[in-house]
Amino acid sequence: MESLKTRKLIDYDAPNASTGIVNGKSSNVLNWDDIRFSWAYPMYKNMLANFWVPDEINMGTDLKQWSQLSEMEQDTFKKIIGLLAFLDSIQTDYSGKIADHLTDSSLSALMQVLAFQEVIHNQSYSYVLSSLVEQQEQERIFDFWKHDPIIKERNNFIAEGYEDFVRDPSLDHFLKSIVYDVVLEGLFFYTGFAFFYNLARNGKMVSTSTMINYINRDEQLHVTLFANIFKETLNEHPELDKDYYHNFVTKTFSKAAELEILWSESIIGTSFPGIPFEDLKSYIYFMANKRCKQLGAEKPFPEHTGNALRWIKVYQDVDEGKSDFFEQKSRQYTKVSDENGFDDL
Repeated sequence: MESLKTRKLIDYDAPNASTGIVNGKSSNVLNWDDIRFSWAYPMYKNMLANFWVPDEINMGTDLKQWSQLSEMEQDTFKKIIGLLAFLDSIQTDYSGKIADHLTDSSLSALMQVLAFQEVIHNQSYSYVLSSLVEQQEQERIFDFWKHDPIIKERNNFIAEGYEDFVRDPSLDHFLKSIVYDVVLEGLFFYTGFAFFYNLARNGKMVSTSTMINYINRDEQLHVTLFANIFKETLNEHPELDKDYYHNFVTKTFSKAAELEILWSESIIGTSFPGIPFEDLKSYIYFMANKRCKQLGAEKPFPEHTGNALRWIKVYQDVDEGKSDFFEQKSRQYTKVSDENGFDDL
């Protein structure tokens, strides 16, 4: 399989608009008015419009409510925050490594913005925990991922796909690592997101859930970026077997969904108030289908055509970063009916 070259710092003989996503020729000078993909600049503008920093959000009310949460809610809250910190940490590193091999300067620029946003996400987890718990407890939370076998299996599923690309940056590993990226950003966050949105709809820890909404908004753009790169790369390389890679997508998400369900049962359990476990499982299958569709592949769970967590739509449906539920103060505690909270594939 073709190996990927590292992008040159400067190439006097190449055009500004690259001749390829990978292994193309490019001067490495970015002119947003001279790029190959029409979707790249609007995505850049959306990513800029999303800019936020955790310090903008006042944690005072959450701090007052923290002691009022049940022991189960506090324990789940801390474990999910710690795990999200792990995912965004490796995502920051991976996006930098993949950017080195993108010979399209506009896509490389988008990847740099993405990496910066992941650093912001990590800051938000530290900011939340430092507002609620002592430093020693925060350090314990950030180490939780090292010791739980279910979490380790789930995390290694992603990390090994990334490591294959780092060890051998071939075109094959490049495409497969993107699939693992979409699993991370488009599926493995979503049980955690559901937990925080469930707290918010009950008037609990709304400031934390505001940050989660901002992160959710960023991640949707990241998924779209990587899905676009995946599909455009396949189109640029007609020698590749598209069916093989689409089948890889479907099989990978089938496995990923089962790992996410195992973790969800462990971290949230089967009787968490407001999150029926069978609905959560169906929601995970639904999200796996949605991501496969974005990547151009068949759905692994075709029987799951609707969002079983109907209430979550009002929190999660942020239109790839163009709206923000939590800025609409009058709607923060809206009770969601089947009609206004339903989502279909």
